[in-house]
Amino acid sequence: MQGGVLRLVEKTDVLIIGGGPAGLLTAIFSKRYYPDKRVVLIRREKTVLVPCAIPYIPNTLGSVDKNIIPDQLLEKEGVEIVIDKVIKVNREERKVFTAKGSEWVYDKLVLATGSEPVKLSVPGSDLGNIFYIHRNKEYMEKLKNAIDEANDVVIVGGGFIGVELADEIAKMGKHVTIVELLPHCMMRNFDLEFCEIAETELRKLGVNIMTGVRTTAFEGDNKVKAVSISDGRKIDADVVVVSIGMKPNVELAKQMGLKIGESGGIVVDEYMRTSDPNIFAVGDCAEKIDFFTRRPVAMMLASIATAEARVAGANLYELNVVKRIAGTIGIFSTVVGDVCFGVAGLTEAEAKKNGFEVVIGEAITRDKHPGTMPGARDIRVKLVFSRHGGYLIGGQVAGGPSIGEIINLLGLAIQDNLTAIELATMQYGTHPKLTAAPLVYPVVVAAENALRKIG
Repeated sequence: MQGGVLRLVEKTDVLIIGGGPAGLLTAIFSKRYYPDKRVVLIRREKTVLVPCAIPYIPNTLGSVDKNIIPDQLLEKEGVEIVIDKVIKVNREERKVFTAKGSEWVYDKLVLATGSEPVKLSVPGSDLGNIFYIHRNKEYMEKLKNAIDEANDVVIVGGGFIGVELADEIAKMGKHVTIVELLPHCMMRNFDLEFCEIAETELRKLGVNIMTGVRTTAFEGDNKVKAVSISDGRKIDADVVVVSIGMKPNVELAKQMGLKIGESGGIVVDEYMRTSDPNIFAVGDCAEKIDFFTRRPVAMMLASIATAEARVAGANLYELNVVKRIAGTIGIFSTVVGDVCFGVAGLTEAEAKKNGFEVVIGEAITRDKHPGTMPGARDIRVKLVFSRHGGYLIGGQVAGGPSIGEIINLLGLAIQDNLTAIELATMQYGTHPKLTAAPLVYPVVVAAENALRKIG
């Protein structure tokens, strides 16, 4: 009895807080590696959304209900799901307290509390019809309904989510404007030539792109009607979506006294263990260490989260899988208009900024052979190698859907420290309908191009 409320006290072996991809997969792997352990996952949301597909709710999916991660993935593994909010953790007694009055005693605790949108604090920020990207079903339904009724949509932020939303909403026949502080959209992830290709595709869809300017105010009465930007212009807006970044959700970790890193995430080791040996952290809330610079970075991707979840879930009680997260490689892909884009590792600009002396290898070819094959597309590959040693440290690709797996190949090549000579001589399979011709396989040709410069 506490404060007149009868608390329900339960014990579990593994307790996971957070139901996104990181929490979900940690729960699954915990149960697979330790089938005799009780695994409980506590999450606030009754329904969990597929995070990467949220930008495609307005048009491609057409409904939030089509973007749900089914609970059966957990239930069939024997993981128990509790819908509740954790409000306090006592590390010394290994107890978790929830908003509904439950008390859980754990053996191992995993924090998968995710991230939350960075808010834009300018005059008018509290007006109606100004939205962020939240992984909440009811909230995203409100955003979709507002977009359905709008004519003019302004997206603040030209990163991946902003660009994907602009592409999606423009295809609904809406008038869309992107406001981006940097000189180009997606400039934090791609070199200039790839950013320009993406912007060309957006303009083909009728998207108005305003770069090199910041949002200074939102105007309207109860609802937003216009967006003011730093060059003095005003943009009509029935709906505004702010997508200027995410930050780790570490409030609970701070309350618990866990160590928080320079990037704002929870400090973890190679096995995702926090400063408390009985507590792990995975996903967006956990700090990442850059693969190249060894410095803390804020990098939030479901693909990274699930890799971390596999490591944590397997190694909660013992090192079953001696595989560490030895450094995070950013591997991104997206589609803008009719062109697919992928990037792995460092761009040329990032590499030079970090002091690397680099050699660039490039190739442009067709993704089927012969080039007259129906559906054949141009594919462009740019590889970034270190001049000393010829190690692959980055790759960018633009073209058709085949780039999705090419960029994953390049991510693995970076992870395994492959060199230009190894990529130029790699063995590969080709097919007229599936790949470029064997004589001009783009990754190999780009590596050969770099080799000639390395000498």
